[in-house]
Amino acid sequence: MSLYYTHNNDIKLYKGDCFEILKTVDDESIDLIFSDPPYFLSNNGITCKSGRMESVNKADWDKTVSLDEMHNFNLRWISECKKKLKDNGTIFISGTYHNIYSIGFCLQQLGFKILNDIAWFKVNPPPNLSCRYFTHATETIIWAKKNPKAKHKFNYQAMRNINDPAVNKQMLSLWKITPPKKDEKTHGKHPTQKPIALLNRIVEASTNEGDLVLDPFLGSGTTAVACVNYGRKFIGIETDVNYLEIAKLRINDALNIKQF
Repeated sequence: MSLYYTHNNDIKLYKGDCFEILKTVDDESIDLIFSDPPYFLSNNGITCKSGRMESVNKADWDKTVSLDEMHNFNLRWISECKKKLKDNGTIFISGTYHNIYSIGFCLQQLGFKILNDIAWFKVNPPPNLSCRYFTHATETIIWAKKNPKAKHKFNYQAMRNINDPAVNKQMLSLWKITPPKKDEKTHGKHPTQKPIALLNRIVEASTNEGDLVLDPFLGSGTTAVACVNYGRKFIGIETDVNYLEIAKLRINDALNIKQF
């Protein structure tokens, strides 16, 4: 384990295994966790990306495993994360049909209360190559709270305003957000990068200024950038130094923009 990057002790990136680093995080210290864990999809198959046929393989961390192995992995990391959440803390977990049902069951097994299953509509998804089923156009994001009896944070009016202040209606659990734009990949790409608009919404919806956010599978740092945008403290964990470097550069860009 090593501290890779810090800014004013408010933004911290760690290089290492999330299970080892989570042991060093104070119990009941985190207000919000966002996680985009491995989907275990790297099975030597093919997919369509930007009109080209590409391999689905990403890295060793995404290699296909048995259902029991995947479920045990999800139980393990979610259990560790639960210890770190404050009593009124919440967790957002993103996934596809490959892993999201395991994640939902883990949350129920561990005593979380599921608040929403949010459908992120990607607007313009790549076509499926087999032409034998519907094109996958969504990912599911489960939002759950640690203690079913605790009053969790939800900035209701802010979400209502984002939805459409003129219409003044509640925000739905169907979010129409395009995939990451080119300028979000200036410093490099991550195969499962989430758009900043998605994380901005999650952070604004469920935390207040100065709250502490944790991402145990940091990737290229979108959650960290959203925390800079909204004045939240942040802890991120990642094993790959290349993605950590991308995250650091993106954080510095966001900090420079915020100063002006």
